[in-house]
Amino acid sequence: MTKNIFRTLTIIWMIIIFLFSARTGVDSTGDSHNVGMFIGNVLIHDFGEWSEAKQTSFAEKIDYPIRKTAHASEYSVLGIFLVGAVFCFKYGKIRLSRYKTAWILGTVYAASDEIHQLFVPGRSGRVTDVIIDSMGVFTGVIVCYVIKLIFDKLNIKTAVRFYE
Repeated sequence: MTKNIFRTLTIIWMIIIFLFSARTGVDSTGDSHNVGMFIGNVLIHDFGEWSEAKQTSFAEKIDYPIRKTAHASEYSVLGIFLVGAVFCFKYGKIRLSRYKTAWILGTVYAASDEIHQLFVPGRSGRVTDVIIDSMGVFTGVIVCYVIKLIFDKLNIKTAVRFYE
């Protein structure tokens, strides 16, 4: 049952990533701009009093970090799901290779996603984005590994035993 949950979560998350990547450049920029405006409203107490031009300028200035943070975050989640999916298969006693397998699968998916973006109007596939995505997957994998180490150290048994 657990393996089906992780497989399903992984597939659903990959579809979500694919759908975000299928948005045109104009739509994607609009999404980033909206996030930038939201961040301005949350973090800057008088942001609403700024002129529209100044608000737009702020949103444009933080566009790049927003996009790259989104890349890393969505792929961190994918890394976590992939660890669960990969660990549901029986590979014997070589446990570290399972983490590498999850990272490699996530990185291959990131590369395929960037290739996909080459065919979307206004989008581009970038090697730097594959690297950022790969580091996001790596972060998710490391989070799972650290949790496993903590559980092992505290001798905690979990209902979801995806690390054995």
